[in-house]
Amino acid sequence: MSLDAHMPIGLFDSGIGGLTVLHALRRRLPQENLIYLGDTARLPYGTKGKETIIRYSQRATQKLVDSGIKMLVIACNTATSAALPTLREQFAPLPVMGVVEPGAAAAVAASRNKRIVITATEATIAGGAYQEAIRRRCPEAVVIGRACTLFVSLAEEGWTDGPIAEGVAARYLEGIFGDGPERPDTLLLGCTHFPLFTDALRHVVGPDVRIVDSAATTAQAVEEELRRRNLLCESGTQGTSRFLVTDNIARFMRACGYFLGEEIRQDDVALVDL
Repeated sequence: MSLDAHMPIGLFDSGIGGLTVLHALRRRLPQENLIYLGDTARLPYGTKGKETIIRYSQRATQKLVDSGIKMLVIACNTATSAALPTLREQFAPLPVMGVVEPGAAAAVAASRNKRIVITATEATIAGGAYQEAIRRRCPEAVVIGRACTLFVSLAEEGWTDGPIAEGVAARYLEGIFGDGPERPDTLLLGCTHFPLFTDALRHVVGPDVRIVDSAATTAQAVEEELRRRNLLCESGTQGTSRFLVTDNIARFMRACGYFLGEEIRQDDVALVDL
């Protein structure tokens, strides 16, 4: 496998949540070309078993590899937790980056009292990848995982702020952020949908809690890895973004407005089969 700096970065997610990672990459590395695959026919991954998630992730990765990419970003916490080691082994020497390790590192760096709350999908929390990654860096950390499954559906409807989002956030985090020395000081958003709920979560946890966005930290890690491998694109021109989906182009395009803050052209989206 020959890798070149002018080849695009490939990203995949079970649907549209990974667009927050694409958005962060656009902002940090505007010269890079990006290809995003949303497996909208099979979403959500967060309620499926590990072997199924690995199988879906292998198919998505193969589709992107066939398009000619220089790096794979698993823009899905659930897929990262289940499939990262498998994809790295199967598609070597292609560099494969997940969202868990950058997010865990940022959470440990942000926390002062080493009491960290992870919000994520059911599969991500059950898999324990974030908990393990945090404790590997900080063995004394107290880590609380909370599955916030409804956030995914709310994000895809665009209901990310206001009384509904705040009410759901309060219900999920009930009893965690109380007063006293055991109050966590860091909230890690362990699902790529969840950065859209930052304002609603801030309303619930208060101004003193540090909220860590795994999308932004992943973009930083991607830049560092590309530079280390001498694969950064330095064309000096604005990069392009292409989108592949496995179902319902119209719904995907509508959701892009919520996640990217802009409309995308239908010519930039293609329907594919895995």
